[in-house]
Amino acid sequence: MWKEWWSSGSGRIIGVTAGIFFGFLYLFVGFWDMLFFALLVFIGYVVGKQKDTDSGPLLPWRRLSEWVMDRWRPFR
Repeated sequence: MWKEWWSSGSGRIIGVTAGIFFGFLYLFVGFWDMLFFALLVFIGYVVGKQKDTDSGPLLPWRRLSEWVMDRWRPFR
């Protein structure tokens, strides 16, 4: 059972674990709200899911950089 979970969702498991770890770190080191903790866990889950599905980066950096360079070129 554990091997099946690990093989199908290792990125999500690692992401949520990292989110929980960093969430507890922020909760105990500083005065953080539980909403921020939930945000960190959610971000860990989303990044892990991206790794599991091999769907590429969260933001299309290449397309954004081309758009910015094309839009803000000083001399056309």
